[in-house]
Amino acid sequence: MHGDAIPFGYGFWSLVVVNAGIFVLFALSFLTPLRRREWRSFGVFSAFVIALFTEMYGFPLTIYILTAILGSRYPVLNPFSHASGHLWIALLGGGVWMSVVIHLVSNGLMLAGLVLMGAGWRRIHKARGELVIDGVYAWVRHPQYAGLFLITVGMLVQWPTIITVLTWPVLLVVYHRLARREEREAEIRFGEAYTRYKATVPMFVPRMGLGRSAEPSPTGPTSG
Repeated sequence: MHGDAIPFGYGFWSLVVVNAGIFVLFALSFLTPLRRREWRSFGVFSAFVIALFTEMYGFPLTIYILTAILGSRYPVLNPFSHASGHLWIALLGGGVWMSVVIHLVSNGLMLAGLVLMGAGWRRIHKARGELVIDGVYAWVRHPQYAGLFLITVGMLVQWPTIITVLTWPVLLVVYHRLARREEREAEIRFGEAYTRYKATVPMFVPRMGLGRSAEPSPTGPTSG
């Protein structure tokens, strides 16, 4: 009976710790939370990342739930192999081509998010407390948070799970609230200069052509 056991592609907790740690520490270095509300928001992101890698390498809760619901209709012979954890491929019946597309899209989104976070971080530190409205800040008011959203969307594309799908809207809400609060503080600090900036530049999603016309204010920013 032991020789007929289905291979179980999970239980690699060291990979959970290493991968989650890399993403959390990388994001921490760019977001640098200081106040309690910033740490609360970062805690939601950390929970999202830990949940993702726990199901990717540790314990496949989503697959257990889906196999319990679908039973013999579940479209994979061995749902607990690691390859079957790619739910888009398993449930939509895709093959190698779908795997390539999923990895290209998800990795592209995550890379774009990392680049955006890094660009925002560099502008903020270069400004040394002044108002930043040029560079990536001419396209979106909170490029670091927008980059964080791109990274998490890329993760959802590559390895969707029930917990991360439920957590992502919470992540969006807490960072939207954090951004709003930072903007109220920026309006108090920078006055009309920030009010004009806020009126012309979107919060997270850029409008085509906007960044080319944005020009720095002499009063010259924000944190997210």
